[in-house]
Order: sequence, then C-alpha cells, then structure tokens
Amino acid sequence: MDRFNEKQKKELLRIGISFVLFAVLMVLEHTHVIPENMHGSLIMLALYLVPYFIVGSDVVRKCLIGIKNRQLFDESFLMTIATIGAFGCGEFGEAVAVMLFYQVGEFFQGYAVGKSRGSIADLMSMAPDFANREAEDGSIEVIDPDDIEVGDILIIKPGEKIPTDGVVIEGNSLVNTSALTGESLPRPVAEGDQVISGCINGSTLLKIKAEKEFDDCTVSQILELVEEASSRKSVTENFITRFAHYYTPAVVIAAVILALIPPLVSGNFAAEFGKWVLRACTFLVISCPCALVISVPLAFFGGIGAASSNGVLVKGSNYLELLANLDTVVTDKTGTLTEGRFKVAMVEAAKGFDTKDVIRYAAAVESGSTHPIAAAISDACDDPIAQSKIKDIENAAGKGISAKIGRDKIAVGNRGFFEDQEIGLPAESPAVAGTNCYVAKNGKYIGTIVVADMPKKGAADAIRDMLKSGVKRIMMLTGDSTQVASSVAKELGITDFRAELLPQDKVSVVQDLLKGLLEEAGGDDKKRGRLAFIGDGINDAPVLAAADVGIAMGSLGSDAAIEAADVVIMDDDLGRIPSVMDIARRTLSISKQNIVFALFVKFSCLVLGALGIANMWIAVFADVGVAIICILNSMRMLKK
Repeated sequence: MDRFNEKQKKELLRIGISFVLFAVLMVLEHTHVIPENMHGSLIMLALYLVPYFIVGSDVVRKCLIGIKNRQLFDESFLMTIATIGAFGCGEFGEAVAVMLFYQVGEFFQGYAVGKSRGSIADLMSMAPDFANREAEDGSIEVIDPDDIEVGDILIIKPGEKIPTDGVVIEGNSLVNTSALTGESLPRPVAEGDQVISGCINGSTLLKIKAEKEFDDCTVSQILELVEEASSRKSVTENFITRFAHYYTPAVVIAAVILALIPPLVSGNFAAEFGKWVLRACTFLVISCPCALVISVPLAFFGGIGAASSNGVLVKGSNYLELLANLDTVVTDKTGTLTEGRFKVAMVEAAKGFDTKDVIRYAAAVESGSTHPIAAAISDACDDPIAQSKIKDIENAAGKGISAKIGRDKIAVGNRGFFEDQEIGLPAESPAVAGTNCYVAKNGKYIGTIVVADMPKKGAADAIRDMLKSGVKRIMMLTGDSTQVASSVAKELGITDFRAELLPQDKVSVVQDLLKGLLEEAGGDDKKRGRLAFIGDGINDAPVLAAADVGIAMGSLGSDAAIEAADVVIMDDDLGRIPSVMDIARRTLSISKQNIVFALFVKFSCLVLGALGIANMWIAVFADVGVAIICILNSMRMLKK
C-alpha cells in the first residue's frame, strides 16, 4: 500500500467496499432471497444504489456539473446516462458493474499517470526548499530561495541542493549533477568554478556567490519548461483531441436513435422500448473514448519522462514526434562535435632539438598571455621555466610574441610573424590539422606546435549510432578553415561538411536542405523527412530556430541553450541523441498501436451492441478492458 498516495488509498477503499456489497447483492439476487415482485424489485434497487453511489458518486457529480456548464459530452456523462438507463431497464447488477469496473479503470489509469510522472517528478525535485545566506556579521540565516539576490553569499552544506547559479568562493567538493544530466559520476568543483542550481553538494561545505536570482536560475527555467511541455501536443495527440470532440456527440446521437427508431418501426413501441434502451445503454458504455483519451497522451508523457531520465529535456510531445521521423542531422563543429577548447595536438622539433625544449620555450614566452592558444601550450608543458628568467616580452598583436630567456631570444608566432622577422620555415605543413605555432631560438626555427580543438570523446560513436538509427544524412557546418573541417570530419566519419561559414551562411544551408527534403516528398510537407540542427545554443540560435528540431548542447543548463532549442542535452553528450530518437520512435509506435487496437475493438463491439449480441459485460470489457490494455502498453515507455 505504500506505493499509493492517500487519495489513491481512499479510492481503493471505496472500490473494495463497493465490490463486496455488489458481490453480496448478486448472491442475494441469484438465490432469490428477496421475492421477485414489485416490492422486491424496489428493495433490490435501493440496495444496489448503495454500492453504486459509494463508487460512482464523483462520476455522477461530474456529469451534473457538465450539464450545468453545458459541457455534456464526456465520459462521466456517458457512464451516468448508460447506468441510469440500465437501472431503468431493471438491470441493476449490470448498472453497478459498469460503474464499478469503470472506476477500477479510472483508478488504474490514475496510478499509471502517477507512475509515468516518476522520471519528471525526479527532475521537478531539483527545486531547493531553502537557502543558507551568510549575513555581513558572519551569521547564517535560512531563507526562501525566492529571496536570493545577486551577490548574496550562500553556504551549501554537504547533502544540500545548490539553490541558485553561482561561483565557488571557498571550498572544494564533488557535486552530484544527475538530476540535470542523468550522469551518476559526481563533478569536482573548486574555488572559481561555476555551479548551477539543482545539483547536490557532496561531502565538503561550499561557499558560493549568487550570480542569479532564483527565478532566473537554471533549475527554475528547466522546471518552467517541463511544466509547459505538456501544452505542446503532437500531431497524434491533436488527432485524438479532435476525434473525441466529434466522436462522443456522434455516439450519443446514435444511441438515442438506437433507443427510439427500432421500437417505432416495429409497431409495438411499449414492448420493444425497454430492450432497445438497454442496447443503447450498452452502446454508450462501449463508446466511451477514455482508452484513447488517456493512453495516447500517457505514451507521449512517458516518452518525455524517459528522455529526461536519460539527461535530455524535450520541450513538448510535438518535438518527440519530429525526432521519430528524423531524416537529416546538421551539426555545428566547435563545442558540439569538438571540446570547444584548444589542446596541443602535435609538437614537431627541427633537427638537433627535442620536442620538450620546443614546448618549454613556447610555454615560457606565452605564460603572460590569456589567449586560448597560449593557455593550451602552457597546459601541455610539464616542466615550465621559472618566471624570473623571462624578460623583455614583446607582443605583435595577431601575429606572435617574443621574449628573452636568459641570453636566448625566443619567438613564437604564425607564418606571417616569422616572415616579418625573416626567419626561415619548413615548406611543408604538419600532418595534423590545426593552428600552427612556430618557435624560433635566436632567429633560427626550432619547431612547430599544432594547437587544435579536439573532437569530443564518443562523438564518432554518436555519429555512427545516429546513422544506424535511421538518419540518412549528417552534415557538419563550421566557420573554421576547410583544412581543419576536413580533418575533424574525417576523424568522426562525416562525409559531408561546409567550412568557412558565417552564421547567416549556416541558416542558408539549412533552408536549402529543407527545400530539398520538401522536393523529395513531392511538395507534401507532411510526408517529408525532418531536419535537426545540433548547436551550442547562443551562436547557433538562428539555425536552431530554422530547423524542424533544434537540439542544443546544454553545457549543464546554459541559458542560451535552454531558450533557443527544442531539445536540450543537459550534459553535452552527443550519444544521447540516438537514445532519444529510439525513445521517440517507441513512443510513436505505442501510441499508434493503442489507436488501432482501441478503435478496432470499440467499433466491433458497437456493431455487436447495436445488434443486441453484446451485453453490458462485453461493454465493460470494450471500455475498461481496452483502456487497461492500452494503459499497460503505454507504460512500457517507463522502461529505461
């Protein structure tokens, strides 16, 4: 019972009491303990009304409210009218059975919805309940997260959630980011590192400086998007909504015609009326569309939950449906396929010199620079030269830098810098693509350092898995040189790329690809393959908007990524994309299975009910049984 909430426990108790009373009354009725006359029928009616109202009072109340608000055609109206008709025809047991088993189905679907919310509920639980703020006198006050202001000093104790985005000003710890990324491995943070809301601090106390108010922080934005996701319906869900809108009034009208026309045509209205009213009531029970109305959205809701469990935030079921039909994937390079930060890819030394000397000299000269290339060279040096030995630094903006190390003059720069200084360079470029930094000692070339933006670990596997998942074409777009683009594309297994592009050029390429997909589909937009663009959020915002599905590398929840994209990969792992494509396809498949199965069974039983072959018990199966089967099918989406 612990797996049920209080409301579900009460509903289960009502169903149990009603079922016991119903079973006792069925025994009394079939053993003829109560006489089968008018007086006995009235007693049985009164007795059967007890379990009927115990289990079905809320359904009758919803029906009455719907009538009052002129919103008649829903499942509560159908159930109430059908059961009242059954009572009127003297089928007391069937009337109670219909309501009882309908409520069993409602309980089951309520439990299923709660179960499917589990993954998203985990995401929603990221929101902190409080924050510890340090006052000017050093005291700690517990405040509501909504009261956090930019610049506040917050104390995060071990095991507590980080209440807002900020920077660590004191302490070292491991931060659990699994609620955001799905990644169980904690991330180390130290003084100066950025931390985001929703993550859980590890074993050491952290002191952070708030950089955002709670309403603007990462966790607030994610929760807002999760809450809004259900409003963005897929084409399949919209079809079910429109179908139910017309279907329910149609079957009510058909039931009225079924109850009135055959008795009138028969010429013996009084004798035939009761039989045809019972058939009409059976018809109404069968026609209840709850199997479709709940199971299809439940499948999509489960799909969004499964994606969030895998560290992917899908902003609506419409995007899940688009992901299921991906034909073309276009991706940015820097920060998406590559790390987005420079590393030394190769060191080449001239004859008579060692690669360690080349990197040591270059690192010493570049030690005072904050340029990313300088930082990469410094990081690659294991044995740095003492800062006291470096003097007379001269910087030629955009070309290179030189300095004296002891008695030697060291120069580091590009080809143009060395040509200006008339220092001879090798004619051939290094085999590795990247930015070439040449190094000279006392006017003589001693080696080359190639600095490159390295491909992400697993990027090649992700590209291969996307192609296996049914993507027909993958294209890389970048503003880098053709040489660098070609090298990265070859390493990752991408055969199609465009280089040296401006942001507006990327939009043009995507628009041309969309036109091509439309032409392939003969001009039918509904039948064409879908295009996704993968980018890093802020620089690629125009292209993310132009694509059918914009997929952003979230960088642990960057604002730009969350705002610009339709799908956010919270931990920047490209390998999540094939996974979420599989989730999307399974979601669409399950929803279509539910539609076909439910409509087939319902229309078959409707015909049988109209002919008098299907009784109320078959009607219960056509309604509650079909709903439960469809719900069980939808719940398969909860499997990770």
